[in-house]
Amino acid sequence: MSDDELLDLLRLNMISGLGPRTWSLLLGRFGSAAGILRASVEELLAVSVFGPKLSAAMTLAQNDDSAISELPRCRELGVELVTRDDDAYPPMLAEICDPPPVLYRRGTITESDGLAVGMVGSRQCTLYGRQQAERIAGALARAGVTIVSGLARGIDEAAHRGALLAEGRTIAVSATGLANIYPPEHETLAEEIAAQGAVVSESPLGRGPSRGIFPQRNRIISGLSLGVIIVEANRKSGALHTARHAMEQGREVFALPGRIDNLASAGCHDLIRDGATLIRGPDDVLEALGPLMQPIRTSRDEVLHTPRELSLTEQERSVLNVVTAEPQHIDQLLAAIEIETSRVLATLTMLEMKRLVRRLPGGFIVRAS
Repeated sequence: MSDDELLDLLRLNMISGLGPRTWSLLLGRFGSAAGILRASVEELLAVSVFGPKLSAAMTLAQNDDSAISELPRCRELGVELVTRDDDAYPPMLAEICDPPPVLYRRGTITESDGLAVGMVGSRQCTLYGRQQAERIAGALARAGVTIVSGLARGIDEAAHRGALLAEGRTIAVSATGLANIYPPEHETLAEEIAAQGAVVSESPLGRGPSRGIFPQRNRIISGLSLGVIIVEANRKSGALHTARHAMEQGREVFALPGRIDNLASAGCHDLIRDGATLIRGPDDVLEALGPLMQPIRTSRDEVLHTPRELSLTEQERSVLNVVTAEPQHIDQLLAAIEIETSRVLATLTMLEMKRLVRRLPGGFIVRAS
């Protein structure tokens, strides 16, 4: 993308009130940021959900120079701009119906971050909720899963800290701009996350907190994740917005149960009643996640076809790595694996029980699809 195209994109992105749905409608109608800015008032008003107030803001944006100063400020703060045309744009996020046209990013997003799980919940969490969020996030991070959350107080903070303490990867999705971290006491936490993962936002650098941007942010948390874990959400919790986004995006929804008489977990219990997967720990999450759309190379330089492989022992992983998608005779496998025959056969049985390999007639073995 040229500098002029990027500036047009930033001019539009800096318009307050231009939400993701309107963005998608405009891009579908006019094709590019430049096309949107060149559109007449009549053409803009012809787009549904587009009113006179937003049309006036669009007209002002055509001559707004604040986007020009945004670029050097990004460089000064170590923030990269990632557009949908960039190879660095997260593939899973690009699949949702209203992906952000531009992401502000501090830190790095790697191929291994395709194996990510979101975790959100109440800001006014109990000690139980905080402990469980940190425990499960830490265990998943140690297994090689990236933890995605929203940098908020409470469960979000516990999820990020669990991943950091486990020396795993974590991604924070900030509702506010990256030069205006909210809550302000999480500035240091944001720096730690950027050093061990990434902090991203669709908001311009200086945008502060406002009511509408937090629910809007939640679609990015679920969009970056294979599934979302809800920990301690009452029936009015914003975490339930993330669960709804995950369902709409075809992502898994997990809920951690609490005491049945505790209103802090009433939203989680409703989700479980309505079909969300009840979890007790990280193994439940790994077991429930389906096959990956394409194999992912982890931070340990292992190629995974399904998240369940993360829960395998070293011996199970060694045997599975030799099994291919094309049928192989058992004798070929035994010759290729430097482990005792009896142990290989026992391991293959375990992998078959875990639905990771299949036995075919004639003594052939194949990876389960």
